[in-house]
Amino acid sequence: MNMQELGGLVRKRREALGLSQQRLAQLAGLSRTTINLLEMGRLTDLGIAKVSDLMDLVGLTLHAGFDERSQPNALLMASRSASVSYKEILTPEELLAALSTGKIPSGRNAHVASWLDEAPLKVVVSSVELASKKTAVPPKQVWKHVSAWAREFNSPRQAWV
Repeated sequence: MNMQELGGLVRKRREALGLSQQRLAQLAGLSRTTINLLEMGRLTDLGIAKVSDLMDLVGLTLHAGFDERSQPNALLMASRSASVSYKEILTPEELLAALSTGKIPSGRNAHVASWLDEAPLKVVVSSVELASKKTAVPPKQVWKHVSAWAREFNSPRQAWV
């Protein structure tokens, strides 16, 4: 696979996930220009570590196929990650409803804030995608909810800045 083919795959996954180039760049720790050049087939080298991290983030594997194995458990992993420090747990069903509606269940703001700040970004991305698939809410709308929560809770995570 060459960089042009990789760029096309990354663009397709980014769009399927409802991410802008800017948001993907923030999540991946790259510049928007780098993402744009990659998607346009004009980037000659990115480095294997950055390529691997970017592919992993958007659910691509080194053989350039979509990795669906982790997705079915994404909401469970996310809810567990969000509940580690709390007596009461955020259930996968509560997280699904919150992601799709933008309304956090009563008493779960701290859980969602923890999820935004501490969950692996791959789990966040997979959770958004799975919520979109299960509820038919477009992924861009789910990302708007996530971004609004990050602003509301003043998340320090660089991906939300």
